[in-house]
Amino acid sequence: TMTIHNENQIVEVHVRSGQLSSDTIFDYSTGYIATRLFSRKACFILKIEKDYIPELQEIGRLAFERKTMNKIYSPYNVWVEFQSAHSLFRGLKDWFIYGEHIKQLCTGLPLYK
Repeated sequence: TMTIHNENQIVEVHVRSGQLSSDTIFDYSTGYIATRLFSRKACFILKIEKDYIPELQEIGRLAFERKTMNKIYSPYNVWVEFQSAHSLFRGLKDWFIYGEHIKQLCTGLPLYK
């Protein structure tokens, strides 16, 4: 499921698929995306690159198109592959950079940037 909060510039994506379940937050106010993978008990953080990640208004349009059309082609479809590096436990200063919403999602988990 996807929930778009225009007033907070936040998009929440919840995937419920057994071992592949995850929660993702697109925080456009801080410029970061965080994905919490439940099977790995880890959080992955990605800087929003405007060339690859659609704008907030565009996400709603793409979701509507995908829901109403059987096949859709869009150059804005994004696939991200994470390659694990060393886990980082972030301090208080880093949570100011990522923002409160990502902090709530990832606190207590190893972070991979």
